[in-house]
Amino acid sequence: MTEKIILRGARQNNLKNLNLELPTNKLIVITGVSGSGKSSLAFDTIYAEGQRRYVETFSAYARQFLDRMDKADMDSIQGIPPAIAIDQTNQVRTSRSTVGTMTELNDYLKLIYARLGTLNCPGCQQAVKRDSSQSIISDISAKLPSGTRLHVCLAMPVPPDFSEQEIVRLLAQQGYTRIQPRSGQRADAHVHVIQDRLRLQSNNLQRLSEAIEAALRHSNGHVLIYPISENPESEQQAEPLRYSSHLHCPDCNIEFTDASPSLFSFNSPIGACETCRGFGRIIDVDYSLVIPDEKKTLKQGAVKPWQTPSFRECQVDLERFAKKIRLPLDTPWQDLTEQQQQWVLEGDGISGDGNWYGVRGFFKWLESKAYKMHIRVLLSKYRAYTECQSCHGSRLKPEASWWRLQQSDNAGTAARSYTISELMLLSLEQCSGFFQQVQLPAPFDEAADLLLGEIRTRLKYLLDVGLGYLSLNRQSRTLSGGEVQRINLTTALGTSLVNTLFVLDEPSIGLH
Repeated sequence: MTEKIILRGARQNNLKNLNLELPTNKLIVITGVSGSGKSSLAFDTIYAEGQRRYVETFSAYARQFLDRMDKADMDSIQGIPPAIAIDQTNQVRTSRSTVGTMTELNDYLKLIYARLGTLNCPGCQQAVKRDSSQSIISDISAKLPSGTRLHVCLAMPVPPDFSEQEIVRLLAQQGYTRIQPRSGQRADAHVHVIQDRLRLQSNNLQRLSEAIEAALRHSNGHVLIYPISENPESEQQAEPLRYSSHLHCPDCNIEFTDASPSLFSFNSPIGACETCRGFGRIIDVDYSLVIPDEKKTLKQGAVKPWQTPSFRECQVDLERFAKKIRLPLDTPWQDLTEQQQQWVLEGDGISGDGNWYGVRGFFKWLESKAYKMHIRVLLSKYRAYTECQSCHGSRLKPEASWWRLQQSDNAGTAARSYTISELMLLSLEQCSGFFQQVQLPAPFDEAADLLLGEIRTRLKYLLDVGLGYLSLNRQSRTLSGGEVQRINLTTALGTSLVNTLFVLDEPSIGLH
């Protein structure tokens, strides 16, 4: 390829036999008044010819799926590389498209969370991890002093149709004759069978490892370690240390499954919130439209839809039930307590006739009559898009928030961790700073290293074009034309194209 683009006799649109030489590997700005032929030169001539020649290199079968561009009106052009044009128009209309999906960062994030995410129990907020015999021994050695007597136990479940004594007899027939008495602080339908009794000493570590492995094998991946008191008069039985080779929370006794990348994608039915289907918003009653004037009292008609002759009966019911619970009817809505307002809106929570149904119950009744045109018109007046109360706008199922990605713990700096929803709320500049400090845990994971490298590279491109103030969850349809152009440019740069001509249409438009 020559080091310049040589254009001769360009007559496209309002160009008049233009001769031009443009150096390659340079940033070139075309300026001029409106109608001077800037777009005709950049898009209709240079880009059109570069794209047309590139498409002609494809097979006839592939060309039928691509847009064909007309040959530009000119004498000749030399040294033109394959071209990519990025317009300033924002063609995105779907609310599912975000900055994260446009830049393909969401695809990398869901993979990195599936590989490097740490599971936190939703009940006790403790980290949940798989245990092995070596990690269990290391944890026991750190928690208990050397020489402590240990009982390595396996928990055998008691089926509903059996008694504990019957299970003990069956275990005795298999050689398990020693049963560990439980403290009673945590009752469960299990018999704690002693696999081995020994002391925590350096010369017993091999035996301890074998006992733990046997207990994990015979107890479906669970093992209990009882530290035994040396005081024979002590009646207080210590709680066991619980471990599992599965993703199991020992404190809450909850079993978890491995995370798949789809769990962290709101465009997948596996990860999308079941209430809002991954949109983050739902069409629901907007109480600011139902009660537009909060200075009015309930008696003055604060609830607007009940002031028409058709639904005046609801206003009568409100006043009748309010008197029963002594709710003030002459107090402005804004001065009522939160509990009183909830009673008006949500009802008394008791189903059946003769009970207060509330504003929400009224609208549920209206929805059952939505086959009538005038009811649908009425509903449209008081409904709007509101934040989904199940996912609080994150678009994901609650299970996705159980997994967190953690920074490496630098000296003097507390390690930070984020769920994928929290990470998407950060600005791209903050997000880039976070990923610069994420390091791979041992053993080395080559696939995760490639993912981290790609995420860092794409975030760097976004910062280089001045988009560090955006967040990954920003909807694409709310972006300006210039912002969309620069995002598309970083997406193209992220593919590591070489010898490519990029044609941008006013990339600075829409800046603050």
